Amino acid sequence: MHKSSAVALNVQVQGQGFPILCLHGHPGSGSSLSVFTNHLSQKFQTFAPDLRGYGKSRFHGNFEMSDHLIDLEALLNRFELEKCLILGWSLGGILAMELAMKLPQRITGLILVATSAKPRGNHPPVSWQDNLYTGIASLLSYIQPDWQWNIETFGKRSLLRYLIQQHTPTAYRYIATEAVPAYLQTSGAATRALYTAMSSMYDRLIDLQKIQCPSLVLSGAQDYHITSESSRETSQYLRDCQFHCYPNTAHLFPWEIPDVVLKDIDKWFFEHPQVVNSQ
Repeated sequence: MHKSSAVALNVQVQGQGFPILCLHGHPGSGSSLSVFTNHLSQKFQTFAPDLRGYGKSRFHGNFEMSDHLIDLEALLNRFELEKCLILGWSLGGILAMELAMKLPQRITGLILVATSAKPRGNHPPVSWQDNLYTGIASLLSYIQPDWQWNIETFGKRSLLRYLIQQHTPTAYRYIATEAVPAYLQTSGAATRALYTAMSSMYDRLIDLQKIQCPSLVLSGAQDYHITSESSRETSQYLRDCQFHCYPNTAHLFPWEIPDVVLKDIDKWFFEHPQVVNSQ
């Protein structure tokens, strides 16, 4: 029987007000959620941890996906968060749903970004050239994010073409400053834990009925990693859910159209004030 003790996660805390727990994807870190935390922390208090094996939450040895939930519950207790809303991107969204099923009395709402309770992808095969161009494009965009020649020559021919549809300087800036460092800090154990879970054909659709709180599900129409169809399917199993699918965007759509996404989140908060009310 696998038994794990909690890891004290490295966490970035911003702002004041109702707590919002922000969970990153794979590869990722708390820092790679700045597109959300910088905005939300103007009204709320955001907590963006590096999950076990990611960012600065170093961990030696193998672990399982369920260990992330042990760590996150310990984090809620550490900061004495009796109630919180969770925003989760990709893997972070899966953990958000799992946490809402495990601790229904503590989770007031869910914002689920590019994720699914039964994830399906349609990513084409990856060639050595894809990997080479991705490395070059990422490195050059780190030096100069708005270098159009790099975007046209390497970016649009690299794996980034499956992660974004709109090859804008803004998207490349996020990729350079947040995705690349997060990728370099993601441990082999974290990758193994994720692929082990995915190879077991993860499917929690039926269990979503346990989630009582309101949910907002956001997806990119051309998401190759977790298809918008699988995100839509998840939204249909959630009891009180609003769904948005953004055309001409992919898995990293919050970096492609940040203003549109944040505006929709603000609108959802306005329509569901109970999710950020501690009463």
